[in-house]
Amino acid sequence: MSGAALDARVVVQRPGFRLEAELQAEPGEVVAVMGPSGAGKSTLLGVLAGLVRLDEGHVRLGDRDLDRAARPRRRTEPAQRGVVLLGQEPRLFPHLTAHENIVFGMRVRGIPTSAADSEADEWLWRVGLAGLGARRPAQLSGGQQQRVALARALATKPAALLLDEPLTSLDTEIAGDVRALLHDQLAATRTTAIVATHDAVDAVSLARRLIVLENGRVTQAGPVRDVLASPATRFTAAVAGVNRVVGTVRGGRWEQHPLTIDAGGAASVHADAAAVAAVFRPSAVTITDVVADTWTGALKLDRLHDDGEWLARVTRLEQTPAGVRVRTAEPEVAVDLTADRAAELRLAPGVPVRLKVEASDVRLVEVA
Repeated sequence: MSGAALDARVVVQRPGFRLEAELQAEPGEVVAVMGPSGAGKSTLLGVLAGLVRLDEGHVRLGDRDLDRAARPRRRTEPAQRGVVLLGQEPRLFPHLTAHENIVFGMRVRGIPTSAADSEADEWLWRVGLAGLGARRPAQLSGGQQQRVALARALATKPAALLLDEPLTSLDTEIAGDVRALLHDQLAATRTTAIVATHDAVDAVSLARRLIVLENGRVTQAGPVRDVLASPATRFTAAVAGVNRVVGTVRGGRWEQHPLTIDAGGAASVHADAAAVAAVFRPSAVTITDVVADTWTGALKLDRLHDDGEWLARVTRLEQTPAGVRVRTAEPEVAVDLTADRAAELRLAPGVPVRLKVEASDVRLVEVA
């Protein structure tokens, strides 16, 4: 069974916070919603699931109006929506076996017991838990419990599946396995799904389109690849793993003191004084030390910068799978290098360094 088309305009007003977002999904499409903590992702899914009331807007699923704030108001109860919400916690019934948990979901939807029993066995096989149906949740690992929860959700053939950071509580390896399972089963069942996540890997591997939500507003939306390739905000740039520094173009050069880049032909498409973001990868930045132990001393000894070169100050160091990510300020830029190179440079918060990026490694994106 394919999922239904989803169309929503959601406005929720709370003291000190307003969520205003639009979301559409074609039948069987997977849309990712990303944003920092407190951006409104869970509130948005709560509205779609019928757990949070609309102040303005509407929610349509297929040919049904689930919610409508305008008169005559309409609100469909959660159990009548054909929508399933799966969160970080599997929320399995502890007194039921894995098999019985899956059967329960189908029985609630009106599927006869004999058919539900047979389908539950099929779903246990599909999620890689064949032979474990007699176990109760306490006898299953966290990853296995999430697989049962996913099977229970998909077995009901929902018109839409809402996933609220379902992999957050799992370790990296198990999360990767469940992510692959999600990808396969969403594609096989053609279920319309909205995936709220903070992880770019979820968006890239599961979704076709991406919506970025910040401070209750949509700041960017489009195909996943396009959004991550041209991030419109610092948050999206961080998710995409790139630097984004906003400056201006003047006379064929991009500038953000103390950094200037000869933009060449790339600058010709931007009007002078236009706000333009320079986007480049942390691995494209080279870092060298300066002959000074303090920031003041570095400024006194500083020489004229070459194109794409500037003086910066280390703010913190972060471990990465490939080594060290160095965060610097003025402007805020991340630099990736190996751990032995970081040790050789004796990097630490407050240490002045010289950074350089080649113009060929920089992409200019006009700021909306």
